[in-house]
Order: sequence, then C-alpha cells, then structure tokens
Amino acid sequence: MNLKFLTKCLKSFAYALAGIKVALYTQVNMAVHFTAALLALTMAFYFNVSKTELGLIVLCIAMVIATELINTAIELLCDFIHPDRHEKIKQIKDISAGAVLITATAALVIGLVIFVPKLFLS
Repeated sequence: MNLKFLTKCLKSFAYALAGIKVALYTQVNMAVHFTAALLALTMAFYFNVSKTELGLIVLCIAMVIATELINTAIELLCDFIHPDRHEKIKQIKDISAGAVLITATAALVIGLVIFVPKLFLS
C-alpha cells in the first residue's frame, strides 16, 4: 500500500465524518436517531443481549442513520436546486422521508421484540 493511497483513504474518511457531524448538528431527526441508538446500545449491554440480538441492533442503527443521511443529502440538494416551493421537490422530499420512516419503524419493532421481554420478564 503506498502513501498516496493511504492519504486519499484517510481524507475520504475525514470527509465522511464531517458530513455526519454536519447532519448531527443541523438535523433534529439525526440527533433523535443518535439518542435512540445510544439508548438501544446502553440497554443491549445492560441486558447482556445475545450476539445475534446485538448484531440486529447495530444493523438497525446503521440502517436508520444511513437512511437519514441520504434523506438529508436529498433535501439539501433539492433546496439548492430549487429553493422555492415546488410540488415535484415536495414529492421527492416526502419520498426520501418515507424511506427513513420505514427503516425507523422496522428498527423500533425489532427493538421492541428484543427488549420488551427483557423489561417485563427480568
């Protein structure tokens, strides 16, 4: 592996982390998702969930955060391209928000399946 390639990779990671930071500090929903993720991980360790359950929790967190990042990027792009209200732009934003809703709902259901028995049967 050469130094130029390594430098390029490190810069790519820095750009990605900068994007996550921007979304976290500018998007209320991203902060909500990160808070929910921390709560889920805290509960996972508290209840000593199985490796499979932990894998599902991490996968759900990744899906929700990634979908929210894509939604945020789509919304920013739409606002940049067409700052005024436009029906097609609204539809695009609504569809991308719907994708986040689906992943967040699935994550919630999986969280309930994992944690409700532990909360009430422990």
